[in-house]
Amino acid sequence: MRGRKIKRADVLCCVQNGEIIEDYPADIAPSCLIFGLSTAENILHAVCGIKDDTVHMITAYYPSKDKWEDDYKTRKAVK
Repeated sequence: MRGRKIKRADVLCCVQNGEIIEDYPADIAPSCLIFGLSTAENILHAVCGIKDDTVHMITAYYPSKDKWEDDYKTRKAVK
């Protein structure tokens, strides 16, 4: 997140107010992809997992148009 210049407050805003758009139940710690907004209202994706009643932040990134549809909730089909 630091390398992408994403602040902790942005991730917290995304996770607290966003919506789960993908689930990854087979991961070591079941995780999910959350679509939300940063504090500046930029679209942000955050991946977090839950293990032993603890939420672990895995990554966060600003989604790109080349991988996501216009809604930023649907992945583009691989050609």
